[in-house]
Amino acid sequence: MAFAFLHRLRDRSPYSTGAPLPSGSGALDLSVHDPVGLPMSGAEISVRDGGSQEVMRGRTDPNGRLTATLPPAGYHLVVTSDGFRPERFEAQVTEGVRTAPRPVSLELAPAPPMPAPGQWRIDPDHTAIRFTARHIGLAEIHGRFNRFEGGLWIGERMRDSRVEVTIDAASIDSGVAMRDEHLRSAEFLDVARFPYLQFAGERFVHKGGSRWAVQGVLHLHGVSRTVQLDTRYLGIGTGMAGETRTACTAVTELHREDFTLDWRKMLARGIAAIGATIRVELDIQAVQAP
Repeated sequence: MAFAFLHRLRDRSPYSTGAPLPSGSGALDLSVHDPVGLPMSGAEISVRDGGSQEVMRGRTDPNGRLTATLPPAGYHLVVTSDGFRPERFEAQVTEGVRTAPRPVSLELAPAPPMPAPGQWRIDPDHTAIRFTARHIGLAEIHGRFNRFEGGLWIGERMRDSRVEVTIDAASIDSGVAMRDEHLRSAEFLDVARFPYLQFAGERFVHKGGSRWAVQGVLHLHGVSRTVQLDTRYLGIGTGMAGETRTACTAVTELHREDFTLDWRKMLARGIAAIGATIRVELDIQAVQAP
């Protein structure tokens, strides 16, 4: 049997439900929801035949839907999305028929074991704070801050935890000395007036599995704004000296105008070296305080 059309996917819409099917095939019109019934975009669906051979893989559209055209047979489907429990079910494809299995509702995956309650010190030797921005609207530039300190205070309930980080603004390092001096100047970070960037997060929201949202306030360039760190918890381990460590990664995007760094004025003056949006990435290790 030819499988040339196995990977043919159609976004389900009012116009696709009546579309003719290829000769000798049927279709599965699939729908995926989150725990409160909202459509889940980007959920991954794997379809396997009776011999456990994957014959199709696709992702749901913004309406949480995916249509798969397949040869008539019975299939095993697995629906996955980061932070959610996988859902498995069987479906039968009938020649010339569009079949709509029950909507799939994904449930949040449980959180892995969390760090012990108490204070944890961020280890600067095993932590990195990096940023990525556009250079004059073209290629990306990458940099980091080399000096910072901070800690985590883990509550009895993880949602009651907090994190604080203080960054030395003058330690910015993009790999080009002239550009770094410009970034430290009054036209950008103005480190003479605002020597530190500070983040204090006091709201930890579980997003499923190892995913957390850490919400807090960032103090930058004399302005305070609420930001969210999309965080992935990496677990607990033991260092070479026998110390207990925990680790996570986090990412957020900052908009320069939110912190009075007006890129339009700089563009008018021909000095918009850094784009309007800056992506910040953190790789954090913390050591349990004695």
